[in-house]
Formats: sequence, C-alpha cells, structure tokens
Amino acid sequence: MTARSHLALTVSAAAAMIVALDGTVLVVAQPSLRRDLAASVTQVQWTSTGYMVAVAALLVIAGRLGDRYGHRRLLVAGVLGFAAASAGIALAPTAGWVIGLRVVQGAFGAFVQPATLALLRLAYPADRLGTAIAVRTSAIGVAGAAGPVLGGVVVAELGWRTVFVLNIPAAVLIAALALAVRAPAPERPAHSRLDLTGAALLAGTLAIGVHTLAGVPVHGWAATPTLLGLLAVAGLAAVFVAHERRAAHPIVPAAVARSKPVAASLLLLLAVTSGVFGALFAATFVLQERLGLDPLATGLRLLPVTVVMVLGAPAAAAALRRHGPRRTAVTGAALVAVGIAGGSGLGAGGPWAATGAAFALVGAGFAAVMVTATGTVVGDAPAGYAGVVGGLKQTVMNIGPSLGIAVASGATALDAPAAAGGPGPGLTLPVMAGLAALGLLPAALLPTGPAPRPSPSPGPAEPAGAAGAAGAAGDASAP
Repeated sequence: MTARSHLALTVSAAAAMIVALDGTVLVVAQPSLRRDLAASVTQVQWTSTGYMVAVAALLVIAGRLGDRYGHRRLLVAGVLGFAAASAGIALAPTAGWVIGLRVVQGAFGAFVQPATLALLRLAYPADRLGTAIAVRTSAIGVAGAAGPVLGGVVVAELGWRTVFVLNIPAAVLIAALALAVRAPAPERPAHSRLDLTGAALLAGTLAIGVHTLAGVPVHGWAATPTLLGLLAVAGLAAVFVAHERRAAHPIVPAAVARSKPVAASLLLLLAVTSGVFGALFAATFVLQERLGLDPLATGLRLLPVTVVMVLGAPAAAAALRRHGPRRTAVTGAALVAVGIAGGSGLGAGGPWAATGAAFALVGAGFAAVMVTATGTVVGDAPAGYAGVVGGLKQTVMNIGPSLGIAVASGATALDAPAAAGGPGPGLTLPVMAGLAALGLLPAALLPTGPAPRPSPSPGPAEPAGAAGAAGAAGDASAP
C-alpha cells in the first residue's frame, strides 16, 4: 500500500470514529444534560432521535452529492460542519437549542459517512479493499466500546458540554488530513444532476420511517402513532418508487439499483444488524431490569461482542479473499443466529462462560457480515457511484438497529407475562436469532468467488443500464 492509501484509510477510519464516538458518548452525557438544562425526558430523547432522523434522511442524498462534487470536498464540509454544530451545542442555553443543533449535526454527519467509504473505494484496488474496510470496521468497534467509558470520565470530571468541545479539534485535524488526501478522481457519470423531487421523497420516507421505528418501544406496534407512521412510509415509498422509474436522473442510478450483489448485501445487512441490535437491547433489559446489574456490569457481560468483532474484522477480510463473499457471508450470518440463540440462557441459571461464548460468536459472525457486505456494496458499483452506494449502506446501518430494537421491544412486551416467573429473556432472543437467520437468504445470492476489478464509471456515451449490467456481473472484494 502507498502512503496515499494509508492517509486515505486514516482519514476514513478517524472520521467514522468521531461520528461513532459522538453517539455513544451522548448516552452517558444525557442525564447530566437533563439536570443542567432542566430538560424533560422527551426533550432528552429527541437529542438522539433528531440526530438519527437527520442522518437517515440525508445519507443517500449526501452520497449522490459526493459523486457529483467530490467525496473529499463533502467529507471536509461534513466534519467542519459537525465541529461547528458541536461548538453550538457546547454553548446551548436550552434543551431546544441542543435538539436543533443535534439535527444540524446529524445532517453534517450524513455528509461524512458515505464519503469515508467512497475514499477507500477510490484509494484501494479491488483486491485490497477488504483489508481497508476491515480496519475501518475495527476502528468503529473500538469507538463504540470506548465511547461510554470516555464519556463517563469526561462528564464526571469536566461536564457534559466538554464532550462536544472535544469534537472540535478532532474534526479540524481530520479535515486538514482529508485535504492532503490525493485519491484518484473517478470519471463522473454523464447523468449526475440531482433530482430534487426524488431527494425530497426519499428524505421524507426515511425520516418518517426511522422516527416511527424509534417510537415503537414507547408506543408499541399497535398504537395509532406507529400505524399512521407506517402508513405514511408505505405511501411515500410507493410514490418514490414510481417517481424513480420515470425520472431522467434518479437518486439511485440504474447501475446501482440493478446490481444483484449490492441488493443482496443491503438485505443481508438489514437482517443481521436488526437481529444483533435487537438482541443487545433484549440482553441489556434482562441484565439491568430483571437481574439488577448496573450499567458497567452489563457492559462487561456484553463486551465479547465488541472485542471479537474488532479482533475478527481482519480475519474476516482474509476469509473473504480466500473463500469469496458467499461462503464468508453465509458463515457469518449463521454464527450470528447461533450465537443469539445460545444467549437464551442469559440469567436463567446458565454459566456466564457459556453466555460469553455465545456473544463472542455473535461478534465473530457480525464482523464477517460487515466486512463482506460492505466490501461487496462498495466494490461492486462503478467508481462513479461510490458515494450513493456508501449512502445506501449507511442508511441500512441506521434502519437495521432501529428495526431490531422495535421488534425486540414488541417481543419483550408480549413475553413479559411468561417471563414473570424467571429472570431469563424468554422468547425474545430466539425471535432475534430468527430475524438474523433471514440474512442467510440474501447471503446465498452473493458471488461465490473473489471478484474481478469493478467496472469503471459509465462514460458520457454509455447508458446507465449497461453500467448496471456490468456492475451486477462483477463481484466485490472485501468490505
């Protein structure tokens, strides 16, 4: 690897880490924020929900803008905007200001995430892309695990506002490094004008969908807000699909929409992330609410998931190069499902070592799925569409956890009477194992062997459909 590639990987991993850290640290800071600003519980929840909705709504659009105007430019704008919003939050006088600025921060975070993947796609050849994405995956895992610990120390010693102040120098440094990246610029697709109507429809569909799923743990699946939200999502999604079919410049280009490996990878990520995050939600509920463990003890019980995921990502990249996407993804999805099912003895008298081993299986399988699916999504599409496919992948990574937690909360509520006689998770974890196992179906549709180098972006005279057929034929290397 060249120094240019190393720098691109450093920027990609660091930018992804700062976004991941911000989310996990905020959870620790919220109680202090609530006391300091006299905020209601609903306002505190919206400091997370507003950010999440903004990110999910804008990821694909941000990726499309990166394909048109340059991913380095979008990444620099994103991290600097993220820093500016962080500064505003640190100075916010009321909870309303915090919520509004968190939405702004989420919008700039949406600029960052697809660009981090697109930079890697441009800086690495297909046969080395998997290793780079494995490093990025490990970095995100480290950030997710370290966030609560760092956040707890910072909040306890310096206050919740310092959490956001620390974002500023880190973001400025990342922006400076990004300006030094000299990744080759792909040829831009001929049809690159942004469809504003399609963008608005997509943003509205995703924003309402994520907001509806986030409210399920509070309202339940059968509540009026949930049903109205799902109805609105279905209606907007139908209008969006109809519009995309007629649009001259669709938000999701035909070269991407017609790629079987990309579609299979996205469905795989949706199923497995739903199962994993729903299982972690259910396990946390059992450990804290039924067994009375404090947050630190709970985190230690679940730590094998993160540790094995971080350590397993490079191994997953090696397996992908050796065995190809299909075998690696099928194995990963199976490990996740078996691990979640194996955690069903949680708190029911089973040995903690056995439960820890089950969660370790989840981490190993999740690493394999993440590396394989991410590499296939990013590597299969033409380079000119690296941003939009990165945005699609990150959108799924935002919807999957929300869906999984919504399903787990519903299963936990239904299972509560049966669980009253014991401390275990009842049927919730088996349900989440089944959800993760659905990922085996799209995993079986992935390419069987190492992929050839992805096709170049469509030239001025090449129709999007031809590029889509070429993209669908080519495999991706590793995530």
